[in-house]
Amino acid sequence: MNVNEKIRFLREARGWSQEEMAERVGLSVHGYSKIERGETQLNISRLRQICEVLNYDMLELMTLGEKNVIYFQESGNNHSINIINPTSENLVSEIAQLKQTISHQAEIIEMQKAQIETLNALIASMKSA
Repeated sequence: MNVNEKIRFLREARGWSQEEMAERVGLSVHGYSKIERGETQLNISRLRQICEVLNYDMLELMTLGEKNVIYFQESGNNHSINIINPTSENLVSEIAQLKQTISHQAEIIEMQKAQIETLNALIASMKSA
């Protein structure tokens, strides 16, 4: 469920029409309906305002029913939110590749530990000779 769909769900759960919600947020009905349809990209301040009207935590709204990674970036007056869904195909593929790399590196570490033990034993035998 996208953030815009969650906003609609929360509005409907309160029994509010789009007109009522638009008025509470200070937008035109057309402007607010574009938010619910996902046709308008929300900035942090608008999202915060909607969450205040809905009396709902902004972070909870963005993660409601999902396991997402949320990245906030704030630079002066510019704010951006990136929501990454870990089930997206590219990320699943990248995670699989990283797991394979980790597994391979673990094997290399074990081989190096064995080599170190062998070299330590060789050094010990040379010292005793």
